[in-house]
Formats: sequence, C-alpha cells, structure tokens
Amino acid sequence: MQNQSESTLHRQNLRFAGAQEYLGEFVYGGIDGSVTTFAVVAGAVGAGLDSSVIIILGFANLLADGFSMSVGAYLAHKTEQDNYEKHKKIEYREVEEIPDTERQEIRDIFAAKGFEGELLDKVVEVITADKHRWVDVMMKEELGMSEPDRSPFMIGWVTFTSFLAVGLIPLSVYLWDYLLGFPGDTFIWASLLTTIAFGIIGALKSYVTETSRWKSVLETIVLGVIAASLSYVVGALLEHWLR
Repeated sequence: MQNQSESTLHRQNLRFAGAQEYLGEFVYGGIDGSVTTFAVVAGAVGAGLDSSVIIILGFANLLADGFSMSVGAYLAHKTEQDNYEKHKKIEYREVEEIPDTERQEIRDIFAAKGFEGELLDKVVEVITADKHRWVDVMMKEELGMSEPDRSPFMIGWVTFTSFLAVGLIPLSVYLWDYLLGFPGDTFIWASLLTTIAFGIIGALKSYVTETSRWKSVLETIVLGVIAASLSYVVGALLEHWLR
C-alpha cells in the first residue's frame, strides 16, 4: 500500500511539474486576454454602446488577438528550436570533417576551467569518444545553447486557451444580459469580476517571476485599471465628438 501511495504521489508530482512548465504562458496569456478584452468593453461602454455591440466587439477581439498572440508564441519558440537544430547539425558536420580542430576546442574549453595534465587529457578523451556527447558539450560550452525542452505547439495552445478563458470573464456579464437579462449594473459587475481575475492572475504571476505575491497582484490590477480607464475615456470622447 505504501509503495502504491508513493507511486501515485510521484505521478501527481510529475503532472504538476509538467503543468508548471507552461505556467508562464498561461499567466501572460491570461493577463493579455483580460486586460485587452476589458479595455474593449470599457471603451464600448464609454461610447454608450449596448450589450449586443459589446459582445460582437469583445468576441472579435478575443478570438483575433488570442489567435495572434498564440501564433506569435508558437513561432518564437519554434524559431528557437529550429535555430538550435541548425547549429547542432553544423557541430556534427565539423566533428566529422575537422575532428582535430574540434578536439582542440574541447581541450581549450576545459583548460580554461582549470583542468590540466593527465586529467585534462582524460576529460578530452572521454568527451570525444562519443560523438553525441561531444556535440552536446560543444553546444553548451562553445555556443552557450541548451536544447529547448518544451513543445512550441503546447506553448501556443496554452497561451490561446488562457487568453480565451480569462478574456471571456469581462464578456460573460454582457452575454448573460443579452441572453437572459442581467439584474444588476453590467459594467460594475464586469469590472468586479475582471478585477478578481486580475488578482488571481497576478498571484500566479508571482510564482513565475518569483516576486512578492501582493506586489504582483497589485501591479496587475493597477495596470488593468489604467488600460480600462484609458479605453473608457477614449470611447466617451469619441462618442461625444462624433455623435
């Protein structure tokens, strides 16, 4: 029973660790989704638009910006991965074609780290005895490159789903109002729910940036309020000038 419990706990820890790998993308996708969507809502409210128009503008922003952000995240990490593979192929080719030069580079690298004499000879011999190990050392020590271990697709997917899920919060009240009729003030409730979302995302951000939780929460809320306020003012001014 104890072994089964330990095995279950180990699997749970592995799943948690896997989720943590993409926590940064979830946080920043959520921040962008909530801030930009609520800014659209605030601007539309400032312009005096009704719920149906707010829903149209909000969902158009939600889908277009979310897709754009996720594609950008995917391409950025795919480019990093492709760049690593390109340089790795170059290193393999150099090991095959100019092994003496590459072997001397290994010697120079470890000599600079303080290895000398027979120990240095042994280190060079062990590293260059295996081509794959040799290339891995050259990638890390000569080029300062580590192999990307996260999926570009998952990065894009997590960013997109986070953007949609959190960005939907400001719109949910207006969707409720349009379908069933909302009993309270839609903008006040949308603002309240979005502020809560800002706080939760800010708390998660503190784990990514390893900063104070309250500082991160306050920073995220303040930035969201500033963005919404600017949008509201711009919407109100445009409605006044263009009517």
